[in-house]
Amino acid sequence: MAQQKLGRKDYTIAVKTGTDANKTKFAKECTQGESYFATDTGIIYTASTTAGASDGTLIQSNNFNGNAILGFDATLNDQTGTTYTIVASDAGKVITCNNGSAVTVTVPASLGAGFTCSVVQKGAGQVTFSASSTTINNRQTHTKIAGQHGVATLVSTAANVFVLAGDTAS
Repeated sequence: MAQQKLGRKDYTIAVKTGTDANKTKFAKECTQGESYFATDTGIIYTASTTAGASDGTLIQSNNFNGNAILGFDATLNDQTGTTYTIVASDAGKVITCNNGSAVTVTVPASLGAGFTCSVVQKGAGQVTFSASSTTINNRQTHTKIAGQHGVATLVSTAANVFVLAGDTAS
């Protein structure tokens, strides 16, 4: 376990990651209300303590599979053509469409439930969403971004079913 600098103090935190009862304990005496953080091969552990406890209780364990969270910024996928088909790697990204002519963004099957991305109409060409073996729902039956600098978000609520929300138009 790596040593982490927390505020004005340094702590060495030992987190046992086995499946036994020790999985939820730090081997560090701590005071009430303090939180400790440790990392190990892409997993972040967070623990806090209660009065009189000699072990911190694990309250969260996140595995980021080696992918860093860098300032919580979304990755941009800049598109300059008049057609673009969304791909699985667009999950969580912001797709920018920058063209003076109309742009068609195709929403294909197999992106998976929970898939989400945002689309920005950066150029003057209006962005239209086209379903390909999918269903795109919008509370006003809109299929386009309303205009330049408009933003729409796609969220998959079930396999091949999407909600289009945001600054939309028909």
